[in-house]
Order: sequence, then structure tokens, then C-alpha cells
Amino acid sequence: MMEPVGLRARKKLRTRDAIADAAISLFLARGFEQVSVSDIAATAEVSKPTLFRYFATKEDLVLHRFADHNGEAARVVRDRGPDIAPLTALHRHFRAGLDRFEPVTGLNDHPEVVAFHRLVFTTPSLAGRLTQYLLDDEDALAAVLGPGIGARLQAAQVIAVHRVLARTNWQRIADGRTAHDVQPEAIVEADQAFAQLRHGTGDS
Repeated sequence: MMEPVGLRARKKLRTRDAIADAAISLFLARGFEQVSVSDIAATAEVSKPTLFRYFATKEDLVLHRFADHNGEAARVVRDRGPDIAPLTALHRHFRAGLDRFEPVTGLNDHPEVVAFHRLVFTTPSLAGRLTQYLLDDEDALAAVLGPGIGARLQAAQVIAVHRVLARTNWQRIADGRTAHDVQPEAIVEADQAFAQLRHGTGDS
């Protein structure tokens, strides 16, 4: 008897999460370069071919957490209200993330989140792979902003603002401050950054 589609999907998701959790735990404990795919497969109790069915590269075992946010900026612009300008929608979305202390904003002081970002930012292959994720986000955002070089430039600026703000927030927390302590500065700087974008683009 065949399993229901929903049950199979849930099993696949559990397997994917178990592999990723095992990988990240090993990477945080030993370092990215010191852990092999065989180590991860053994810890997750799966075969290497099974692991590669879920994650194409070793880097993807880490960066799948960022992949969950792939295309987010484009979705925010696409789903905004008819009277809301793109930059306004993006600004509000980022501010909401700061209010919720979302890890993607860098404003989260859970030890594992801080260590996870340190792993990504200080491992060259992971940092390089993350750059590709950001370029994909930039392309997706440019596509919904409209045709022409103006849309591409605005998309590049927005993605750069997100990256700089998140990295700045993370660095302050990595230096020993709490997320609640950093939050007021993070809000002010986000407001300043998006105001600068509006001034430069004429958006409102």
C-alpha cells in the first residue's frame, strides 16, 4: 500500500531537517573545513547519496537557512498594497523583522544564531555561496521593480542595504551586546538607510 502524498512529504522534510541539523551542529563544533560529508551522513544516519539528494553541495547544508528567504524582497514588492511604494514596503518589512528579532536581520543574540552567522561570514566558501544567493535575490527584485537599468540599480542598492544592516547588527552582538540593547540603533540606521535610498531614487 502506498503512503499518502502528505505523509511522504513530511518524511522527506524531517529527513532534510535532520541532515541539516546534524551538519550545522558538526560545523559549529569543529569548523566547516574539518567536517566531511561522510561525517555528516554518519551522524544523520543516512547514506551519502541520500544526503546529496537533499543538498547538492556541502555549502547548501548551511545556507539552506538563507534559502528559506530567497526571493523575499521580490515577494514583498509584488504583494504590497496598490498605494504603497516599493521602498516603503521593503522598509516596513525590514523594520518588522527588527521588531521580531529575526535572525535574517542580524538582530538576534541566541548563541547558536550568533555562532551560525560567524561560521558563514568567516568561511570563504560559505561567504562566496551566500553572495550568489544575494545576487539571485537582486535579480528577482529587479524583475518585479520593472525593466531597465534603474530597476536593476535600485534592486542592487536594496539588497546591499539589507546585507550591511544585518552584518552591522550581528557584529555588535558578536562583540558582546544584547539584541535588545542594539535594537534602537538598528531601527535608526534602517530608517536612515531607506531614507537615503528614497532620496536617491525619488521613491516615497
